[in-house]
Amino acid sequence: MPIFEKDGEPHFLLTLRTDEVETHKGQISFPGGMREAGESLEQTALRETFEEVGIEADQMEVLGRFHDFLSITGYRVAPFAGYINAPFATNPQTREVAEILTVPFGIFLDPSRLRIQQMFRLEQMIDVYFYAYGTHEIWGLTARIIHDFLEELQIWF
Repeated sequence: MPIFEKDGEPHFLLTLRTDEVETHKGQISFPGGMREAGESLEQTALRETFEEVGIEADQMEVLGRFHDFLSITGYRVAPFAGYINAPFATNPQTREVAEILTVPFGIFLDPSRLRIQQMFRLEQMIDVYFYAYGTHEIWGLTARIIHDFLEELQIWF
């Protein structure tokens, strides 16, 4: 979960996936992917961030690991929050990333941008979160991670 400050407000750096990727084509997600042999989950997060958006590991301060999530495709997702030290530039991997989005936290804290829909997933009914952002819709696991992360932050502040 790359986080940075812009105009005095925290933002998430998200990617719009291309139609060439294997799964979740055209969806918005955090940079991420599969762990390689001998790699820690934190190393995976840093490597994938570099590979997908071009931000070097030494530009990121890993803030910590958030709790794990199970995707509808059966993968365990282990998100790490990382603060991007400014200034930074991005360089998207064009086979995987169609667009890089910088989305203020405030978008996800505005109840008028949130829609919750019940769906049958993983053999049970679950709440699926959808956030409107311009012409985009941020939904599914990415929206769930953001929702839970910001809810956890509000407990502490």
